[in-house]
Amino acid sequence: MSEAVELVGKDTAELDEAFARIQTDVDALFDALLPLPDDTRRPLVEAMRYSAMDGGKRVRPLLLVATAEMLGVAREPALRAACAVEAIHVYSLIHDDLPCMDDDDLRRGKPTLHKAFDEATAVLAGDSLHALAFEILTDEETSTDPFTRAELTRTLATASGMNGMAGGQVMDMAADSATYDLPTITRLQQLKTGALLAASVEMGAILGKLQPEGRTSLRAYARDVGLAFQIADDLLDVEGDEETVGKAVGKDSEQGKQTFVTLMGIEGARNQARALMDQAAGHLAHYGSEASLLIALARFIVERDK
Repeated sequence: MSEAVELVGKDTAELDEAFARIQTDVDALFDALLPLPDDTRRPLVEAMRYSAMDGGKRVRPLLLVATAEMLGVAREPALRAACAVEAIHVYSLIHDDLPCMDDDDLRRGKPTLHKAFDEATAVLAGDSLHALAFEILTDEETSTDPFTRAELTRTLATASGMNGMAGGQVMDMAADSATYDLPTITRLQQLKTGALLAASVEMGAILGKLQPEGRTSLRAYARDVGLAFQIADDLLDVEGDEETVGKAVGKDSEQGKQTFVTLMGIEGARNQARALMDQAAGHLAHYGSEASLLIALARFIVERDK
């Protein structure tokens, strides 16, 4: 067996173990953060737990924890910040699935929240997860340093709002009736998908006390990973199997949306995703073997089947 094949196998094993651990840890922390009350709020918390727990690969939490641990941060505070990011991500999925948005019936292989409960509960569950994210980040258990807590909060808030995920969602909604070129699609996805992925890496660096001028390579890695992630999503929408992907596929083409695949073709998009993966890995070269998990994660993002 060649050294290159051995290295890939080692990286894959490390990534599989990291995913299994982050999924267990995130579920355990959400379980602790979301106890079921003995009053009429119970259905709301049940809905929050339904969407937040026992589902998803936890790519964003793993990006944050892997970055933080690479910089010497203890796992517990990194995990708390990671759950804040995941709470924002889950809230966005709940709202994205609503009839007024994408009107989807399936998410993470099970009925979407408004189908399993009702629309009003889904809206409130999403709102409550959004609020929970900032409860977590402003708690001293996440960091005893008020400046760190403030920077974490600002980073996640910016990535979530009009200059991040929500702004990208509005651009995506307009894509039904607009013709977007490649630079516009790239900007849309940098906001809708890339902003929260980039925030995950940035927040790991913040916990690691890395000054902004020292985050250039990590920001470049996150930018490339974010675009690669969306290109892979676009490919899955064309080539993926609904049962494996865990959500509806083929919707972009049905709605006539411009995507990386429609603009670049399947092979062009796949080649671009691989180039971004290689470029992302190159940004972390100076970290040596300490960055092996982040590099393996970039490869997974491009090669995933769901």
